[in-house]
Amino acid sequence: MISKSILISSTLHQKPISADFKYISSSIKKPLILFVHGFKGFKDWGVFNLLSQNFAKQGFIFMKINLSHNGTTLENPLDFADLEAFGNNNFTIELNDLKDVIDSVVSGQVEIPENEIDIDSLHLMGHSRGGGLVLLKAREDERIKKVVTLAAINDLTTRYPDEVLSAWRKNGVQYIDNARTGQKMPLYVQLYDDVINNAERLSIPDAVKEMKQPLLNFHGTADETLPVEMAHQIKQWKPDTELVIFEGANHVFEAAHPWKEDELPKLFKQIVSKSSQFLKD
Repeated sequence: MISKSILISSTLHQKPISADFKYISSSIKKPLILFVHGFKGFKDWGVFNLLSQNFAKQGFIFMKINLSHNGTTLENPLDFADLEAFGNNNFTIELNDLKDVIDSVVSGQVEIPENEIDIDSLHLMGHSRGGGLVLLKAREDERIKKVVTLAAINDLTTRYPDEVLSAWRKNGVQYIDNARTGQKMPLYVQLYDDVINNAERLSIPDAVKEMKQPLLNFHGTADETLPVEMAHQIKQWKPDTELVIFEGANHVFEAAHPWKEDELPKLFKQIVSKSSQFLKD
């Protein structure tokens, strides 16, 4: 199995995008899956390396990235060592990051031989907030052929009660707890301003209604972060969505960080199997 780590330059935001990819070398050109982590996530979280290996075994090139402002650093890829970057992140930055990555893949700047990659078969996969991000990106980039979402957020404008918004605006920042690390992580009010000031581009409901690519959407009925109703709403907005609901599954489909097992949890094995079939059809 070929495995490489690379850096991709951000054209607008002065921070590099770190990435890695895996594939099994063969004489057949392979489709590429670009995977996007969620909020308080990173490319090497929990089961994501195993996920990459399993998709490679299914005949894909699997690339996962650290969004440029996710709070990790090149020196500390598993920790939130740059909380200022985290606090100053927003969806416009993340969409621009995805464009930079896709441009790099299509232009051949990524270290994948031409005889290994089918650049006409690029797919997006995202978890949680990353799921919302790939829905937005698919609408604005016709180079993307299919989309898979895992516990995706379906709206960016209805997450904050009025009292939270009022205090956020007054203080300029709110802090969220990271239960795993014990950090208080800043979110500057520019995040919300970005959503309001770029309402058309950042409307997930509109993006889903307008996107032309086939969509496969996984969600769990016991999702404690983003309720399963979000998945059903996405299905309403895009009736041809292939919706897979896991009874009793939580937001991370029974995975955890760190993940100390050598195999994926059962639900992630099903995600790999179902997604592989969906993307190859």
